[in-house]
Amino acid sequence: MSFIAHSLFCSLKFLYLMNLMDDENKITVKTMRDIRGFAFHLLYVAESWDYSVSIDEIVDMFRSGYDIDITDDSRAISMAFSVIEEREELDTIIKPLLKNWKIDRLGICTLLILRLAIWELKQKNLAPSIVINEAIELAKNFAEKDSYKFVNGILDEVCKNLNICDEDHDGSGDLNEQSNDQSDIK
Repeated sequence: MSFIAHSLFCSLKFLYLMNLMDDENKITVKTMRDIRGFAFHLLYVAESWDYSVSIDEIVDMFRSGYDIDITDDSRAISMAFSVIEEREELDTIIKPLLKNWKIDRLGICTLLILRLAIWELKQKNLAPSIVINEAIELAKNFAEKDSYKFVNGILDEVCKNLNICDEDHDGSGDLNEQSNDQSDIK
């Protein structure tokens, strides 16, 4: 199986697991969990290609490979793009917290989950408890066994180090609300 085919296969598995596909094989994103999950997957594919392929090209592959409509101003795309752009800064937050570990030893999914969650924490749109819980759920589904405990511990330390607490968020995002952003996958 070619590298591209493998990445797209993993994409289909991801979308299926995240229940984004309906009975007609159309992908719908209704919640922040769905948006976050799709952003995670975009990050995974970008990492698989060592960031040599742009998010726009990856999205085009999803469009043609799955016959889905992803608008260019999708929230998931902008999240993934921002995490990629800020990945070095995000890694500098992670590295000091890896006691007796090097960042290269982290599994790819674990690292991507940490980057995405730290980026979200810095936005202060959601309570840290929600961001951490969502990162734990991603880790349970896609990262190495028991890595969710590691993710939880690292993100808790990030919150302490950056002085981020539940009272600091602006309340503009809610995991359980339907996404009012009409610019996502249809």
